[in-house]
Amino acid sequence: MADKKARLTIDGLDEAIELPVYSGTEGPDVVDVRPLTGNGRFTYDPGFVSTAACESKITYIDGGAGVLLHGGYPIEQLAEHSDYLEVCYLLLNGELPTPEQKEEFVGTIKRHTMVHEQMSDFFHGFRRDAHPMAIMVAVVGALSAFYHDSLDIDDAYHREVCAYRLVAKMPTIAAMCYKYSIGQPFQYPRNDLNYAENFLHMMFGNPCEDYKPSPVLAKAMDKIFLLHADHEQNASTSTVRLAGSSGANPFACIASGIAALWGPAHGGANEAVLTMLEEIGDESKIEEFVARAKDPNDSFRLMGFGHRVYRNFDPRAKVMKQTCDEVLAELGIEDEPLLKIAKRLEQIALEDEYFVQRKLYPNVDFYSGIILKAIGIPTTMFTVIFALSRTIGWISHWNEFHSSPNKIGRPRQLYTGPSKRDYPA
Repeated sequence: MADKKARLTIDGLDEAIELPVYSGTEGPDVVDVRPLTGNGRFTYDPGFVSTAACESKITYIDGGAGVLLHGGYPIEQLAEHSDYLEVCYLLLNGELPTPEQKEEFVGTIKRHTMVHEQMSDFFHGFRRDAHPMAIMVAVVGALSAFYHDSLDIDDAYHREVCAYRLVAKMPTIAAMCYKYSIGQPFQYPRNDLNYAENFLHMMFGNPCEDYKPSPVLAKAMDKIFLLHADHEQNASTSTVRLAGSSGANPFACIASGIAALWGPAHGGANEAVLTMLEEIGDESKIEEFVARAKDPNDSFRLMGFGHRVYRNFDPRAKVMKQTCDEVLAELGIEDEPLLKIAKRLEQIALEDEYFVQRKLYPNVDFYSGIILKAIGIPTTMFTVIFALSRTIGWISHWNEFHSSPNKIGRPRQLYTGPSKRDYPA
């Protein structure tokens, strides 16, 4: 039932239209505009920036206050006390697991880390210089050809098995994308390692020698996974929900999310940070580029500063900054040119009145890009790692959508083309 009512008066209609108003547990009230359709009217909202397209219990963001909650838990607390797989459980189930539930969940994920051996043949159909995201979109979509036993989207158990498989196999697929691009053999997962350690093993290990992941770097990777796990109704998550509304299988839906994430305005942001640092090239040019960023007539922008949603400090960036400092200290990196540029830009953004007044603080993409660069992960893999992290958010929203009554998505439009006309005789 609606908590309140709103009345909308429109020229040309004899009576005002009564619209239900709903209140969530957090955030602004939402006006239900569905009664407009019966009166021959639609709303117009390019980019859906003022439209709640669904009801969800998974994640809440207050951009003005710099708040990000998963199941009601602040991201800062989860980053300090939890780990990625525990957050995966939270997003899927709405509650943190008991120790017994977590042990069972982690064990289940570990049992699903391998991909079908024939999947390796799939990779060899791509050029060596193919972008890893191009490979990932195709390979994840192809999973539906290998796992026919869990494709009934109306069966809760099938949806759960798909979620487990995707969370478990994405690090394996991501590492395979990297290994293929550099011509090295694929590394099988090792279930004696934790989630982040196993990913680093598959990325950097080889058959010639044993690879022992650094605890500091593994912790940093887990933080990156955790901080990117979900971010409410962003472009890729909305894409997964919309694709899911058609009844498409979960692997196809996640592939659609990966495709949406690939866009530079979305998942490519941390890759854009490194591209910007390379463009600056030298510390002596920093002031020149900062001046360009301040010039309203110059199209140059400092990437990794500010955020479309957060009008204050990105809460994830506070955690990522600390992790970034730990990684650089662990690796003893002081003279790497791009990282020196990044640290100087960070200082300017936190102190310069221009950036402070506009709240253009370093965001999570700025710090995660620096960390991944320091670890030795190429920029073409940054968005792949983002996709790996966000898979749990996508599949949780997909599962939530199918767990309640739903209908196929069908946005409307404001038509501005020619009116009806006859074909010329």
